[in-house]
Amino acid sequence: MPKFDVIIVGAGLAGLSAGVELTLKNKKVLIIEAEPVVGGRTSSYNLDGMDVESGFHRYIGYYSHLPSLLRKVGIKLDDILTWEDKIHVRVDEKHPIELGLAPVFGIIKTIKGVLGNSEYLTIKDKLSLIPFFVSGFKDYLKSPEDLDSFNIRDYAKKHGVTSRAFHYLIVPLSAGIFFLPPDRYSAYVFFGLFAPGIPKFYKLRIGAYLGGMTEVMCKPIADWIEKRGGMIMTGTKVDSLQYVEEKIKGVTLNEKINYEADYTIVATTLHSAKHLLKPNFEEHSWFQPMFKLPLMPAVCFQIDLAEPALPLDITTFAPNTCLASFAEQSRTTFRESNGRLSIILTPPEKFLKMEPEKTLEIIMEDAAKIGMDLKTKILDYRQINHVYDFHSLEPGHQKLRPIQQTPIKGLILAGDYTKQPFFATMEGAVYSGIKAAKCIP
Repeated sequence: MPKFDVIIVGAGLAGLSAGVELTLKNKKVLIIEAEPVVGGRTSSYNLDGMDVESGFHRYIGYYSHLPSLLRKVGIKLDDILTWEDKIHVRVDEKHPIELGLAPVFGIIKTIKGVLGNSEYLTIKDKLSLIPFFVSGFKDYLKSPEDLDSFNIRDYAKKHGVTSRAFHYLIVPLSAGIFFLPPDRYSAYVFFGLFAPGIPKFYKLRIGAYLGGMTEVMCKPIADWIEKRGGMIMTGTKVDSLQYVEEKIKGVTLNEKINYEADYTIVATTLHSAKHLLKPNFEEHSWFQPMFKLPLMPAVCFQIDLAEPALPLDITTFAPNTCLASFAEQSRTTFRESNGRLSIILTPPEKFLKMEPEKTLEIIMEDAAKIGMDLKTKILDYRQINHVYDFHSLEPGHQKLRPIQQTPIKGLILAGDYTKQPFFATMEGAVYSGIKAAKCIP
């Protein structure tokens, strides 16, 4: 078997970004992916006859590492994204709360969002958010471990956020993004999601993808690597790491096929990383915090419709329902559909073992509460369960995240669960891959 400079286990954004960086350094790279397509948690594929995505994803305008990666491989953002300058929060059958989130690109809508929505939020409600955000960002910088001891509900209560401001704004921006109920959502994670955007507030806006993420983003990255001499194997599972003389020397496939490399980057989910590492390092002290880092599930539900569910393809939140976040996507990601609703469900544990038919019933009930009548429009649907794909974002767990460089010769980690400031996001995955590549001389 040929020997490589670097083997990367996993072709999600962490593995692909590491692959790009190492290819630019003229390293001979092999990327191995267990699934049939590249992209990991940002993949798109056909599931039993229906085109789906692994989740409901949005690009945040203040990202820097992901757009840099895309530029390196010749992908232009405006070719794969359409920009949103506002979000909707739907709390009943009336007009939604409209919040402008583009202070430069959509300044009028941003101002209207701050001054308007008086039907739902009074001046007192809005003012109650000021000490909450000021203290939160200060604690994020000065005492992150203390902040990580709070859930977002208790932190909001401590700083006097009114009930209406909490339910109509804080809940959508917490549970709506990372699908955890507020009493399980770390305050450190909440403020950490927005903190990197403060110095780049002028770039804030949301991008919706113009097609499946494997097709428009991840596969073009993989193609770029292959055109420059890298090798990518999909549908191939790594059984174990080769650990010889206190050094990782490669990987073993199908219990007998060995591929050797000077360095191996494990760029999988936390669950898969634990599976690969524990046989050799279960008692190793350095890995103990990582092995203790809990996992967190997610559930995505996608519905093909005879007509659009909403008049706009726009990021939408529905607090006090199972619809953590969702969007109509027939004019953006799934333009071949007459109507397409993509939903992240909360709490995910409730739906993991539920039959899709039962899940759909609950979705339709909650959709009706916010003015969406889906019953007569549904053509097809799929439930996508991510049982082990995320590290826990509950309080007290951030200190357990490992750095990319391990004490084991030849072994490096990548993935958004590793230490970097962006948590479970595309930006975090990419930055972890960049940091992993920098560990290799």
